[in-house]
Amino acid sequence: MTINVETEQTEWKPDEAGARVMLISGEEIANFEEQKERFKAGNFEETTFMRFRLRQGVYGQRQPDRQMVRIKAPFGGLTARQLEVLGEVVEKYAPLKKGHLTTRENVQIHHVPLDDTPALMREIGDVGLTTREACGNTVRNVVAHPTAGVSKTEVFDVSPYAAAYARYFLRHPTTQNMPRKSKTAFSGSDADEAMTPFHDMGFIARERDGKRGFKIVVGGGLSIMPQMAETLSEFVPVEDFIRHAEAALRIFNRQDEERKNLMRARIKYTIKRLGIEKFRELVQEELKGDWANKEIDLDTLLFIEDESADAPATPSNPTPEPTNDADYDLWKATSVDEQRQDGFNVVFVRVERGDIYTEQWQPLADIAREYAGGRARIDQQQNIVFRWVRTESLYDVYLALKEIGMAASGRETIRDIVTCPGTDSCKLGITSSMGLNEALGEKLDTMDVSDPLVSKIHIKASGCPNSCGQHHVANIGFHGAVMKGAGGQVPAYELFIAGESTDGPVRVGNRVRARVPAKRAGEALELIVDHYKANRKDGEEFNSFVDRVGTQPYEDMFAPWKAEIGPLDREHIQTYMDWGKTVVYKLERGEGECAV
Repeated sequence: MTINVETEQTEWKPDEAGARVMLISGEEIANFEEQKERFKAGNFEETTFMRFRLRQGVYGQRQPDRQMVRIKAPFGGLTARQLEVLGEVVEKYAPLKKGHLTTRENVQIHHVPLDDTPALMREIGDVGLTTREACGNTVRNVVAHPTAGVSKTEVFDVSPYAAAYARYFLRHPTTQNMPRKSKTAFSGSDADEAMTPFHDMGFIARERDGKRGFKIVVGGGLSIMPQMAETLSEFVPVEDFIRHAEAALRIFNRQDEERKNLMRARIKYTIKRLGIEKFRELVQEELKGDWANKEIDLDTLLFIEDESADAPATPSNPTPEPTNDADYDLWKATSVDEQRQDGFNVVFVRVERGDIYTEQWQPLADIAREYAGGRARIDQQQNIVFRWVRTESLYDVYLALKEIGMAASGRETIRDIVTCPGTDSCKLGITSSMGLNEALGEKLDTMDVSDPLVSKIHIKASGCPNSCGQHHVANIGFHGAVMKGAGGQVPAYELFIAGESTDGPVRVGNRVRARVPAKRAGEALELIVDHYKANRKDGEEFNSFVDRVGTQPYEDMFAPWKAEIGPLDREHIQTYMDWGKTVVYKLERGEGECAV
């Protein structure tokens, strides 16, 4: 379906299963192209234009005249055709020939010239993908756990409601210029697989007296002041959840106090300043306003699709599973979960550093079509997830993934490291977190991590304190920092340990008060793991161990490293270089655009 730029919005009607979650505006893209030309001609003030392009999902990089284009995937959902087109735009517009999956279930295309952005928007728009409000002080992409609809433990499938929320607030007048952005998550049960506590707003499926509803939480966030969300309401019926969310966002939008300092302007600061009880009172009062009497046609907003209708038939001639393939056995054990629907499985594809290269997109689309009902999802671990995979087809899926180098085992294990782009592209980056990811992976490949209690440790890394890599809630988390050596600045990391995001209640880790030179991060990881293995009690998990021994042992390990940095000479020069770099490190941190 081609977008007609004379028409303001296309329909939600799909041209393929699931393709039209969001309204695509051809007129909007044409206007963006026109305003882009005004800016280039010097007729659009730079900061004003920045705010404008951010709402279109176009984010400036640290490289001059290059943009990051962020593509939204509500609830992480993608179709086979969308995967194909993402591969096409990566090939055409991304100089590094890769797209990056984020912890917000977006796809980012980096190093795109500004002149190319309208064409990219049109190409993805033709298959129902949009960049609109993927950046800026708006309601950002709405995430959900990747097993929504097939989970054995969920109360109900939250995907239709996550889509309804995304649809309702897209281009909504209240949410176009809030004090800061709002991130939202939907979970299908109290297991809270989507990690709502560190989101601005979270919705957890509940059922009372046979009626569907949500527990609503508000005011979570990580970054420089990690804070867990607080309960706004224990139960709101599904027909009222959007109205309650709008009331909260309307109150937030009116907070002049937060607008005075955009670095402290998320809704978590509003909750901290007012208190949750006062905020709850304000929401109840807001719901008495005339605006709340308007009808919200939830049935129209809901994104309903019967995935089971597209589920693959039993294969007639599947490749038999081997009896002596240890790699396949490990992949199956760590990458496959049974669905609640008999005979079907969820397959998690570990994506190294969240990067998918040009030659991998089409095969992933082929796998989706042949084995997964024409669909895939992105999860918050930066992985691709296939659902509705027949048990008989698992080995064929493994072989197809192996063909493109994506059959690595270890989904959500110590080897599945989450990372933001860091200084590879981000203006706010302090260190090369992508380089760190590769270095930590190489170190882990030399270590014995077969111990189940070690294997389940999660590592996350961010290139700065802002926690785009969610390092605060990792069992072992790294964030970029700087140390001072005799020869100048040294790229370094601060560590957080004993956080949690996926195996229990979400919690922020403990800061280790000693910085680690970037080039010794792998050594630090090995010391942390070895200390745990040598001193834990029988069956004691990593977080429980840290709760017992504290952070002092690690501070004692790493504190002497500052004195060992050495001068800037041939012997020590690598310490003064970041991972993947060939020049001496210098902190170059620009002004970020998130708070513009």
